[in-house]
Amino acid sequence: QVQLVESGGGLVQTGGSLRLSCAASGRRFNTYTMGWFRQPPGKEREFVAAISWGGGSTTYVDSVKGRFTVSRDNDKNMVYLQMSTLKPEDTAVYYCAADSRVWGDVQDLARGASVPGSWGQGTQVTVSS
Repeated sequence: QVQLVESGGGLVQTGGSLRLSCAASGRRFNTYTMGWFRQPPGKEREFVAAISWGGGSTTYVDSVKGRFTVSRDNDKNMVYLQMSTLKPEDTAVYYCAADSRVWGDVQDLARGASVPGSWGQGTQVTVSS
């Protein structure tokens, strides 16, 4: 499996932008579908976005479509989440995660048919109104 460290969270005003980064270490990073999840205050953790092992396929939860973009750089072992037009309801701790299976499908990670095998420590995003 891989070890994951997120960065890039912070405080931003409504309508602002942030880019989260996730640095991965370990072997075979380019064989894992990667996901972003978030946990709003007082709520359960939820899926946000996923990108396939090769980067050719992505999927998003409906609430962030058109505002968030997930990407990866397999040469640098990095995953990114570009967040734009942020809303107060985007406030949460954001987690980077690696699928527990190699060559996994983004839809399986999104639906919970596959679960993450590795998690980062999380980074706080706060959107002020």
